Amino acid sequence: MENKEQQIEELLTRGVAEVIDKEHLRKRLLSGEKLRIKLGIDPTSPNIHIGRAVLLLKLRDFQNLGHKIIFIVGDFTGQIGDTSDKDSERPMLLQEQVVSNMQNYLEQAFKILDREKTETHYNSEWLSKIDLLELGKMASVFSLHEFASREVIARRLSTGKRVSFHEMLYPLFQGYDSIAVKADVEIGGTDQRFNLLAGRTLQPKYDQEPQDVLMTNLILGTDGRKMSSSWGNTINLLDTPNDMFGKVMSVPDELIMSYFVHCTRVSMTDIAKIAEDIVTGANPRDAKVRLAREIVALYHGADEAEKAEAYFIDTFSKKHIPEDVKEIHCQEGSKLLDVLVQQNLAESKSDARRKMEQGGVSIDDKKITDISTLVDKNFAGKVLRVGKKDFARILFE
Repeated sequence: MENKEQQIEELLTRGVAEVIDKEHLRKRLLSGEKLRIKLGIDPTSPNIHIGRAVLLLKLRDFQNLGHKIIFIVGDFTGQIGDTSDKDSERPMLLQEQVVSNMQNYLEQAFKILDREKTETHYNSEWLSKIDLLELGKMASVFSLHEFASREVIARRLSTGKRVSFHEMLYPLFQGYDSIAVKADVEIGGTDQRFNLLAGRTLQPKYDQEPQDVLMTNLILGTDGRKMSSSWGNTINLLDTPNDMFGKVMSVPDELIMSYFVHCTRVSMTDIAKIAEDIVTGANPRDAKVRLAREIVALYHGADEAEKAEAYFIDTFSKKHIPEDVKEIHCQEGSKLLDVLVQQNLAESKSDARRKMEQGGVSIDDKKITDISTLVDKNFAGKVLRVGKKDFARILFE
């Protein structure tokens, strides 16, 4: 069993890009002081993906050391919209949409966190009560120049793109969350740096010690781009074991080690050995199979991970069609492109078009790349395959 110093060192370094103030935080952790560790997530989509779960795993590391975890669902800030990673204006969301998105947020978070040891909040508890005078008090701490100098905002301004006033308010609200819960430490991704420092800046104005800040690296999605629900390249915590396993197996080889570090709790010693084996000639696919097994086990248990591995090998490595393939009912003469969207085999027409043009759609193993293809009686009873994991038997109404 690792001693406390080793656990703290890994906590402060594994998957971590920056800590402010690292030595101050290290001393507090070593002292045995029980700290209040804060993370807020906005429900801008219904799913928490494993990119966001990097932070939840870091929270669990703090939790395992005996610290108090404060998990905030940003039902108020989710309506405002964080612009930290956006190259264009982020429109405000309707309250109804946010409420719908957040229905399963705590359930997803508790796949990783210990429910009994976690303090949970919705930030509308306090943010909905802020009056204009209080808002002015917070705003006085920051200058327009500080907001406009952020890289993403400066880039938008330099190209003439609109920056709305509500976007400037977001860091104030996130910072006030830290005041409301009396956070000792806030964690977030590197794209959140300005917002995380907002809390640290605001707290002294409310007679609180400035929080320390721990920022984790961002991980890329299954297609090598930034992991984003809008791009459909996410691995979601509520994915089925088979879907989750298959998605991990589709990750580019160059991301394997990053996923091991950030998305699992395989020991760093074992990860170093896996990396060494790949460098010396081991097949990256073997490492990826272990990675997929570790990730599925984390969210669904070891038994489901074993079943998902067997399913993947049987279905994809041996090119078998699953016995329980679902049936879809189509109208003769429908565009296959439309069928993919209607049956949730593609997220949109543009996604369906991309999948077809890139050879990701087939009927009984014959690729269909013509986006004008119509569904006719010759397709009856045949198996439609989309990507590596989605199968459907075509029937007619």
